Amino acid sequence: MTRISFRPAAVALAVALACGTAPSFAQSAATPVSINIVAQPLAQALNELARQAQLELIVQPSLVAGKTAPAVSGSLTPQQALNRLLAGSGLVATVNGKTAVVNLVPASSGQLPAVTVTAAMENDSYVATRSASGFKTDTPIIETPQSVSVVTRKQIEDQKPRSVTEALAYTPGAFTGLVGSSNRYDYVALRGFKDSSVDSALLDGLRMLSDQGSYTSMQVDPYYLERIDVIRGPASVMYGRASPGGLVALTSKMPQFEAGREVQFTLGNNDRREASVDLTGPLDENGVMAFRLTATARKNDTQVNHVKEERYVLAPSLAINFSKNTHLLLQAYLQDDPEGSYHSGVPYDASVTKDHNGRRLPRDFYDGDPSVDTYERKQRFLGYQFSHAFDDNTTVRQNFRYVWADATLRQIHIAPLTYPPTPAWISPTQLFRSYDGASESTRGFTIDNQFEKKLKIGTANHTFLVGLDYQKRDVEGSWSWGSVSPIDAFNPVYGSPNLVVTGGYDPVDRTLEQTGFYAQDQIELGQWRFTLGARQDWADMKMQRGLADIAKWDGSKLTARAGAVYLFENGLAPYISYSDGFNPSLRSDGNKILEPAESNQTEIGIRYQPSGSRTLLSAAIYNLTQDNISILLPTTFDYIPAGKTRSRGLELEAHTQVSDNVSLLASYTYNRTKFVESPDGNLDNTPAQAPRNMASIWGDWTFLPGYTWGAGLRYVGTSWVDNANTVKVPSYTIADMMLRIDLSKWNPSLKGTNLRLAANNLFDKTYVASCQDQNFCYWGDERSLTATLTYKW
Repeated sequence: MTRISFRPAAVALAVALACGTAPSFAQSAATPVSINIVAQPLAQALNELARQAQLELIVQPSLVAGKTAPAVSGSLTPQQALNRLLAGSGLVATVNGKTAVVNLVPASSGQLPAVTVTAAMENDSYVATRSASGFKTDTPIIETPQSVSVVTRKQIEDQKPRSVTEALAYTPGAFTGLVGSSNRYDYVALRGFKDSSVDSALLDGLRMLSDQGSYTSMQVDPYYLERIDVIRGPASVMYGRASPGGLVALTSKMPQFEAGREVQFTLGNNDRREASVDLTGPLDENGVMAFRLTATARKNDTQVNHVKEERYVLAPSLAINFSKNTHLLLQAYLQDDPEGSYHSGVPYDASVTKDHNGRRLPRDFYDGDPSVDTYERKQRFLGYQFSHAFDDNTTVRQNFRYVWADATLRQIHIAPLTYPPTPAWISPTQLFRSYDGASESTRGFTIDNQFEKKLKIGTANHTFLVGLDYQKRDVEGSWSWGSVSPIDAFNPVYGSPNLVVTGGYDPVDRTLEQTGFYAQDQIELGQWRFTLGARQDWADMKMQRGLADIAKWDGSKLTARAGAVYLFENGLAPYISYSDGFNPSLRSDGNKILEPAESNQTEIGIRYQPSGSRTLLSAAIYNLTQDNISILLPTTFDYIPAGKTRSRGLELEAHTQVSDNVSLLASYTYNRTKFVESPDGNLDNTPAQAPRNMASIWGDWTFLPGYTWGAGLRYVGTSWVDNANTVKVPSYTIADMMLRIDLSKWNPSLKGTNLRLAANNLFDKTYVASCQDQNFCYWGDERSLTATLTYKW
């Protein structure tokens, strides 16, 4: 056997495998040490682990030749780090004192290599180096010719967001203030495009099947997530229908073959009470089965009077290794939201300004009525992920999910009197209101079949991917509307709104069906990385409202993508790409379904990732256009064509682990979106809710052993209130702060326990996040104070 010993600098594969001397030892092999290893050939990764953990590693060179290792980081024992490096390789390591020996998994032992998701390796860092979301293959981010940002598990734990929207507050290109403090749906606008903003999410590579035009759009609680990848720009080649601004790809926590247990309790202002549990581990001694069970219960008031939030989540999953090459993951996600937050706005002239009657409405103003209003949602996801590797170069995968969700809505809200919107004021103090009601059920499923083949043709290495996916969603139910009494906005009285239901649609039936065939080739040619992809989609849309005729649209679309990256030896990686987008929807003008939106983008960027570092820097400029856009007519369910928009911009991003004790996130976004065609006379105007400048910075500093301080600033520039560009929402800057304490530093018996104290909007700034028009402006979040106690063992 050959001993692999660590070297202070990178060495050639043969030297790493065949030469060296045994190192000295500074700690026990059972003591966790700080590990940071980038994805690389397995031999080099083992050599790097030996250096960082001060281990002597013994392995036959032939066992590791041609194999690669994922990125591994965090505070790990050498055995834990070895398990992660060797996962899925057919190899196993044993640690005895100061020496580790790597061998083949014994055929007679019945032990199978554990399946470990790369995302889980990077959960102790702000710096993710790989992503499977952009191309459906595990690809280094630096080799990806498209903008990708990752919110890692560490960032989620440090910032503890209430929602996916809140988790993206420090992500470039993402505007999260579309509805201010509302937490009912996950609204995210990417690169200035807010259409499909609640239907741009994937969960484990599959669409969540939300419907932007209904009330049943779904959420996933961030406690359930391992990471969030944000893909900016059209992504139709891989996923079919998609917003031109991009997609938000959520990755669930997966079962692990190492036991892990966590309980967590949170208290906060607005009477926030929350309890969570996360349990995972093997179910046998042979690496065949592992489970995960995640659960959350949360209740709280909100900053709006008479409005509450309540949620219960249970998410079990089971991983089964039938063999070293065949794996199945069974997943369920069950969520009940008995109280679904607030979803309305306030007039511009009594929030951004006090032009109406010289007064501003307070942030806690409630325009509904507690005797009527309710929003309740139940959602259930059941699915699986299956993969089989015929050999090291050939893999098939099938992912499936069935979705059903039910929602009940009764809501009184202010309403404009005419279109174009005119102020809802009917007197110096009274606002006109209306009523909306709905009872809906969503049923759907989606399946994605993939075949991946790695080949070497000449001097080029190819990763071919072909796939066939299908999705179907049906939303059925009824909608109603009615009249209610006006409200005195400055002296509201509740309990007798004089509600009269005046009309409705029964039934409402909205069906979407889409099939897509796609093919992709990722090419490695020396230091070049090329990506070519194409997809053919067939879509069928149907909608019925009441007794009217069924509105239909069906058609097909070919989309394409091409990109190139050059990897310099110093860590620089410039790239260029082109991509198409296609987004059929169920938007109707009252008679027919409107034509699908189509988009295309050219992007040029550069990344910098110094070898062996924990830093990833990115910069990108882009030109993105969308045809066949549409806007909703207020007080109706109908849309009208609104022309064509173009978005041009610059995005800068830095994720770095400055040292073992300091991490930093920073971003800047410049986005110039405008109408380049407009039947409404808005030519060259900027759409509402599209700020031109955004910036953020977040730092994490362990200033004493067991004491970590985090702080951040979020800046959002001015945005227009309406598409006519008559008035603006002012810019705002929000400060956040966090302190985490390892309580074992106070008392060793509290090992595994930490206390997190946090304040979002630290200085309690009063601000308007954005306005949809002059009737609907949205207050931003008030100060949120939380204390979270976590115990891990």
